[in-house]
Amino acid sequence: MTESTETVLDPEDLSQRIKAAADDARAEDLVALLDPLTSSEALRELLQLTPVERDTVLQILPVELAADLIEEAPNEMAVELVERLEPDRAAEIIEQLDSDIQADVIGELEEEDAEAILSEMDEEEAADVRRLSAYDDDTAGGLMMSEVFKFRDDQTVGNVLRQLASDDEDFERYRGQHPYIVDADGRAVGVVSLRSLLTAKRSDKLTTIMVPPLTVPVDAPLDQLEDVFDEHPFLGVPVVDENGVLVGVVSRTAVADAIRERSESESLKRQGVVGDELRSMPLLLRSRRRLAWLTANIGLNIIAASVISAYEETLAAVIALAVFLPMVSDMSGCSGNQAVGVTMRELSLGLVRPMDAFRVWVKEISVGVINGIALGILIGVVAWLWKGNPALGIVIGVALALNTMLAVSIGGVVPLLLKRLGQDPAAASGPLLTTITDMAGFFFVLSLATLLMPWLV
Repeated sequence: MTESTETVLDPEDLSQRIKAAADDARAEDLVALLDPLTSSEALRELLQLTPVERDTVLQILPVELAADLIEEAPNEMAVELVERLEPDRAAEIIEQLDSDIQADVIGELEEEDAEAILSEMDEEEAADVRRLSAYDDDTAGGLMMSEVFKFRDDQTVGNVLRQLASDDEDFERYRGQHPYIVDADGRAVGVVSLRSLLTAKRSDKLTTIMVPPLTVPVDAPLDQLEDVFDEHPFLGVPVVDENGVLVGVVSRTAVADAIRERSESESLKRQGVVGDELRSMPLLLRSRRRLAWLTANIGLNIIAASVISAYEETLAAVIALAVFLPMVSDMSGCSGNQAVGVTMRELSLGLVRPMDAFRVWVKEISVGVINGIALGILIGVVAWLWKGNPALGIVIGVALALNTMLAVSIGGVVPLLLKRLGQDPAAASGPLLTTITDMAGFFFVLSLATLLMPWLV
């Protein structure tokens, strides 16, 4: 697929033609329609089709075009597309992908489906995929490509240049890599630049022009990889096992994509979206995932509503309180979410651990006291001037100040406690924070109003 397209068809007409070609299984027409599109445009058209039509397209397209579509798809969608295919066809497509993407897709399949596809693949390539799939996703091993631009330390510059000239198509897969030098046991001992290869004498040994390589272990976490690429301008870094054997290369692009995906995933979880949802996924699957979070929220909201129910008389006597209740809970929730965001970032960077909960609380309550007093005075004055009642201003102002202090305490500490309990802090912190700040906000406003009732009515 090309990087740009000069589509002359109207988008709606194009989609209809692709659908008709898929319905009739016309491979040549599908190629003519999809090949001029960019990979993202072609994937969009594919996802407009029914699942059966998608299966047909992936089954009859040339394997290279089908692989482009799988590579462009988000991981969860790629898995769904692959698992619907016959194992032999899926294997043909998987073999066209880079090793890191192969491992991502195979690693997410059901074990039975994965083995059925691997059994149809080249034995050596299948073994490579199994090895890569065993690594955690957010580690160097899980992000690396096994295709490595490497040469033996006993080779000369002339040997390498002749090999490069004869195998230029094979070396295209090593884009962005410098040649790495390994010893007889496969251990990474050096790296050379292409410029050094071109300027050195052909009789020179590679050991005379190489420099020691910067390597990372297979279990290096994503945050460590991010630091490496922040500190060095490399496009890729070699990955070694516990014996120093070169097993792959992790690219700057792969690390950047993993960081972006982690951030998007955490953001979706905070909003109650579990997994990498796309609207092309099965309806019942999307509904079930969302309901799991929404159903739990019903119970949490009932708890918050029960606080209001306990103070019905106060609320009926001072109806103005109803105007300010959502303000207090919403503003406190915003303060709490700021604290959650900072804690989540520090957790991802490895700057805090669950044992640091008290230190984090001290830091957050300090900010909460200052911001709570400032916000309380501001909204208290607004309430006083709006309704002409200073007692109302005191109730609303004090309630917001107290709730802000509580909200930042919860927002800062709860993610750490959830982490310690083995729960996902990104998914659970938001609902807990919202429920507690709503409940506490209502309680502070209504209980203070009850105490100052003679001055409010």
